[in-house]
Amino acid sequence: MVRPKAQPTGVERPWSEADLIVSKTDTKGLITYANSTFCDVAQYDESELVGQGQNIVRHPAMPRAVFKLLWETIARGNEMFAYIINLAKSGDHYWVFAHVTPTFDAKMRITGYHSSRRYPKRDGVNAVIGLYRDLCAIEAKGTDPKAALAASSVALDAYLQSKGVAYDEFVLSL
Repeated sequence: MVRPKAQPTGVERPWSEADLIVSKTDTKGLITYANSTFCDVAQYDESELVGQGQNIVRHPAMPRAVFKLLWETIARGNEMFAYIINLAKSGDHYWVFAHVTPTFDAKMRITGYHSSRRYPKRDGVNAVIGLYRDLCAIEAKGTDPKAALAASSVALDAYLQSKGVAYDEFVLSL
């Protein structure tokens, strides 16, 4: 059963810098494993997370263009690092620094994905907030979701080109 999303409260949910949020998904992004830290921080029981899409914790302030880039990158068999704002069950939010990697079988076929999320550097969060706000504004302007996502992706690419880096290099430099 898919739960209705909570409305964002604007309250940041604290969590320990010593903790590591871990989840695994299948190739369609359905959660197959959630560690206790993920459950605690996101305020869900494991049974509420397993079988749901990873987007159960997607915050509306997180640009779709970044997720598009993430899914394209990991589907090619590459890892990706990203600053992500998530939405807890209560509507509170929490920032993470995610490292997402594909999982391979013996024949090097992708069988799923593994995500480890650390407590993010505050400077890094502050550095992406404006960019994410701009990308979300572009996405919100469009009446056609596909065109809006395409426009946001172009804006993200232009931003990264202006910095002379790929997204991973950008976030790892923060």
